[in-house]
Amino acid sequence: MSFRVLGLDPDQFSHLYGLSDADLTAAGATRYVVDAMPGYPDRVEVRDLDVGERAILLNYEHQPASTPYRSRHAIFVREGASRALDVADVVPKAMRMRTISLRAFSDDGEMVDADLVDGDALVPLIEQFFSNPAVAYLHAHYAKRGCYAARIVRA
Repeated sequence: MSFRVLGLDPDQFSHLYGLSDADLTAAGATRYVVDAMPGYPDRVEVRDLDVGERAILLNYEHQPASTPYRSRHAIFVREGASRALDVADVVPKAMRMRTISLRAFSDDGEMVDADLVDGDALVPLIEQFFSNPAVAYLHAHYAKRGCYAARIVRA
């Protein structure tokens, strides 16, 4: 079964690019200069940022559904990211190298299923979840810190 991994739309973060540290703080965000690789996984391009790149840490509502599963958490976005990842039948390296909490949701935002898997073994779980017609989309989270990683949809 084909699937697509989608990064976040960068337009929703572009207003933060280039702000002073004080203005970022006022917006509830913090700028970091990447000092280790891996360690700063960007949610637009869905990759670990290179040492020296700038990341903005902010709180993001990744599950806006009006259900008990409505959720938001901290994410990194590469400052200046302008193109969201959109790949078919490929799990990005940033996800393959981490334990993933994969969460399956219905059209109305109710959680249908969830499981933990090593990222390099993610494809069979994606296929298993999408074999259930009640599953509309998946959210991948980096299990260690619980941060949203990417949305996965049927291709």
